[in-house]
Amino acid sequence: MKTKFELKPLAAGAIALLCGAAGSALAQEAAAVTAAPPAVVVTGSRIPRASLEGPSAVTVITGEDITKQGYKNVFDALSNLTQNSGFTQGADFGNTFTPSANTISLRGLGPNHTLVLLNGRRLADFPIAYEGTVNFTNLANIPSSVIERVEILSGGASAVYGSDAIAGVVNIILKKKTTGLDVNVKAGGTSRGGGSDQRLQLTGGDSFGKLNTLFSAEFLERDPLWSRDREFMSSKVGVAPSSVLGRKNVSTGKYVDPGDACAGLADLFEGSTVKYTAKAGSYCASPKVGPTYWTTQTKNSSQNLFGSANYELSPTTTLFAEALFGQNRSANNTRGPSWTSASTANGYFWNQNSKAYEAWSRYISPEEIGGASRYNRSWDDQASSLSVGVKGTIPGSSWQYEAAYSASLYKSESHTPRALANIDSFFLGPKLGLDADGVAIYAPDPARLLKRLTPSEFNGITGESVSNDKSWTNTLGVSANGEAFNLPAGPVKLATLAELGKQGFSNSPDPRINQGYFNTVVPSDVTAGTRKRYALGVEASVPLVEKLDATVAARYDRYSFAGRSDGKLTYNAGLEWRPAAQLLLRANHATSFRAPDMNYIFKARGTGYYSSSTDYYRCAKAGQPLDTCDYANVSPGADYVQTGSRDLRSEKGRSSGLGAVWSPSANFDVSLDYWNIKIDDLVTNLSADKLLRDEAECRIGGDLTSPTCVDTIARIIRNPLTALNKPGEIKEIHVNPINAASTSVSGIDVSAKYVLRTQAYGVWITKANYSKTLSAKSRQFAGDALNNDLDDLNNSDRRDKLNASLTWNRGDWSNTLFLQRYGKVPNSAGTAFLSPTTLVNASVVYNLNQRTTLSVAVNNLFNKVKPDTSGGWPYYPVGNYSPTGRQGWVELNYHFGS
Repeated sequence: MKTKFELKPLAAGAIALLCGAAGSALAQEAAAVTAAPPAVVVTGSRIPRASLEGPSAVTVITGEDITKQGYKNVFDALSNLTQNSGFTQGADFGNTFTPSANTISLRGLGPNHTLVLLNGRRLADFPIAYEGTVNFTNLANIPSSVIERVEILSGGASAVYGSDAIAGVVNIILKKKTTGLDVNVKAGGTSRGGGSDQRLQLTGGDSFGKLNTLFSAEFLERDPLWSRDREFMSSKVGVAPSSVLGRKNVSTGKYVDPGDACAGLADLFEGSTVKYTAKAGSYCASPKVGPTYWTTQTKNSSQNLFGSANYELSPTTTLFAEALFGQNRSANNTRGPSWTSASTANGYFWNQNSKAYEAWSRYISPEEIGGASRYNRSWDDQASSLSVGVKGTIPGSSWQYEAAYSASLYKSESHTPRALANIDSFFLGPKLGLDADGVAIYAPDPARLLKRLTPSEFNGITGESVSNDKSWTNTLGVSANGEAFNLPAGPVKLATLAELGKQGFSNSPDPRINQGYFNTVVPSDVTAGTRKRYALGVEASVPLVEKLDATVAARYDRYSFAGRSDGKLTYNAGLEWRPAAQLLLRANHATSFRAPDMNYIFKARGTGYYSSSTDYYRCAKAGQPLDTCDYANVSPGADYVQTGSRDLRSEKGRSSGLGAVWSPSANFDVSLDYWNIKIDDLVTNLSADKLLRDEAECRIGGDLTSPTCVDTIARIIRNPLTALNKPGEIKEIHVNPINAASTSVSGIDVSAKYVLRTQAYGVWITKANYSKTLSAKSRQFAGDALNNDLDDLNNSDRRDKLNASLTWNRGDWSNTLFLQRYGKVPNSAGTAFLSPTTLVNASVVYNLNQRTTLSVAVNNLFNKVKPDTSGGWPYYPVGNYSPTGRQGWVELNYHFGS
C-alpha cells in the first residue's frame, strides 16, 4: 500500500505566537505593560487578537510550568489538567491495547473527542485503537525542551478545526526561535525502589541573515516498575493462590493429587510454590504468579528530534518548514507463559492411561526461562511529521495569508511472545488421534508435567509474533485573515480557510498466526482503510457596539469513506462584553461533530481477551460477595470478538458556556466559567465490565424484554450448563460499534492568580484551578432510562479536581509547592466511592550563574499510595492513581552562547 505523508490542516489554525514578547506579556508572573500587546492567534479562533481572553476559556501551560510543577513531560502536564476528568488506560495501566501510548479525556468524553494539534496541525493517529475501539493521538512523543506553551480550549470547536473537537482542543505550540545551545541533563528515581529514569536534551538555534533555525534532540531512558517492587502488591492475599501445576479429571471436576511433586518445585516464583488443597482437590500453587509477571510502569527508551527553519524571502513573504521525528521502544509484562492442554479445542483430552477426560495446566516460572523479562512484550514505534509552507502579507493589503502542506506518519511494530503449535506434544507426547466426540487422545507421562523446564526447552516451545501497524494523514491548507470593512464600533475582521486531506491506517498481524505456527486457532485478519476529506470555513470578529464584540464561525466538512460520503456544517458564536476595563463577561455556543472512527468502520473480525473479568452473574447466583467471589477479577479475563460497522453515522455535538473574568490589577485575576456539552449518536463499544454487570442485573430479577437486556444477553456467549468442561462459564463477549442515543456533561471551571511583590522577601505567586462536573447523564438506547453517570459506580471518571501552587521567587532562587486534589472515584469492586486524595509536589530552581541552572523536584512529597483492596489484587485504583510513591529528580541546564 502506498504511504502518503500528511499532517494537519494548519492554515492559520494553530497559535503561532508571533514573538516572545507575547509570551512574556501573557505569563502570569509578568508585570503590567503599557504598550499594546502584539496580536496572536489563540486556540479556537483563526483571527489574531491582542488578548488571550475571548468568548471561550483557554487554559495555558508554559514550558516553565512543566518544570516548576514537577511534570515529567507534556503528557504528564496535560493529564493533570483539572479539565482532564476522564479515566484513561495509559502506558502504565497494565494490559492495554496501547502500552506505548498516552492520552487524555477532557470532560470524561473519551480520548477520541479531544483534538490534539502540534503548532495548529493535526498529527497521525496512534495506529492501534484505544481499547481496541477508538482512534486517538499519542501524547508521548513531544519533546518538552522546545515547548513554548500548551493551550487547551474546552468545548466544541469543529467550526474552526473540523471533526474531533467535541470535548476540546489541545494545541501544543513549539518555540520558533532560540540562540546558542542548551544542554539539559535530568535523572531521578523512586524512594521505594524501581522505576528510575534519565533524560538528556540538546536545544539550540541561530540566525543566519534572513534564516532562523531551531533544533532539539531528546533522549530518554525509563526503567520498568514491577509489582514485586512494591511490597503491598507483590503477592495476592486473601484468595486462593494461582495454579502453577494442575491435573484435573474433567468428568468429576476434581484435581488429581500431585503427591510430593510440589516440594520439588518449591523454589519457583521466589520460593513461594506449595501444595494447595481446595474443595476440588490439590494442586501446586503460588500467590506470586500474577504479581511476578506484571509491570505497573513500562520500560521505555525514546529519542525525539525536532527542527524548524524560517526564511524571510521578502519583507512580506516567509518560507517555513518544520519536522518532528520520534523513535520509541517500550516493553511491559502483564502475563507470564502458561499452558493448558488442548487450549485450541475444548481444553481437555482423553488420557489413554487413566481412561478419563483430563485437563492439564502448567504456569512456567521466571526461574525456568531466565527471568520474568524473558516474556516481555515490546513495541518499536516511529512517529514523524513534516510541514512546509509560505506565509506573509497579501500584496496591496493588510491581509495575512498562509499556504501549507503537512504530513504525519506513525508506525508501530509489536513483538508478542506466543506458545508454538508443538507445546501440547511437549507436555503430552504424540497425539494418538480423536475419539468419537472429536476429543484428542494422548497417553502422557505425568513426570513430564511435574518436571521443571530449562531455558532451552522453553525456547523450543515459544516463539514471537510480529505485527506491523501504521497510520498517516496529510493536509493541504490555505488560509487568510484581515480587516474586511469598518463599523461604527470598529473594524470587522475575517478569516477564511480551505483544506483538502486524506488519511489512512492498516493493522497487519503476523501471517503465521493463521498458518498454524502458533498454538492458536483464532484468526487474525488485516484491518485497513482510508478516507478523504475537504473543508471550507469562514470566521468573523464583529464589534457590535463599544465594549461588546461578537465572534461567529461556520465550516463545512465532507468525508468520503467505505463507498459513501458524510458532510457536516458546524457553527459557533460567541459574545464578549466588557462593562468595565477590569471585567469581561463572555458566552458561547457551538455545534461540533466527529466522523466515525476509522477503526469502527473498517475493523475486521478482531479477537482478544480482557486483562481480567468479573462474572457478576455467577457471583450473584452463588451468593458470594464480590470481594471474596471465586469468579471476580479472574485473570486472564473473558475472550471477546469485535467487528466494525460501515453504517455508522457521525456523532453530533453541542456545547455552550457562560463565564466571567475579573482582573482588577496586574497582580490579581479570577475567572468562573460554566460549560455544557452534549453528544447525540455517540459511537461506542460497550465495556465488557458494563455488559457483565448489566447481564447480571437482567438475569436476576431484571426486565428481560428491555432494549438493554435483549442486547446485553445476546452479546454474552456462555458454555451450556451441561458442558463437560467449564459449564456455564463465559465463552466470549461480542462487541461491535453502535450509535448510542446520547450523553451530556456540564460543570464549572474556576481559576485564580494572585501576585504579592515585596522589597525584602521577593515575589510570591499563587495560582489555583478547579473543575467540577455538575451533571453527567447518558442513554444507551432510545428506549432506556436516563442514567445518572455521576452516581454510577461503573463510571471511573473524576467528579472534581483541584490544582493549586505557591511559587516564591527571590534572587536566584525559585521555589514551588504544587498541590493536586483528586475527587472521589468508585472503588475497584464498584461498590462504593473512594475518598478524595491530595498529593503534593515540590521543586527548587537555582540559577548558579547566567549560564547554569540547577533544579530539584520531588513528586508525591509525602509518599502516598492510594489503597483499594475492594477488587482484590493489585490493591490500588489502577488508572486513577499510581503505585509509584515518592519520586525525585535532579536537573542541570547549561547554556552555551551569548
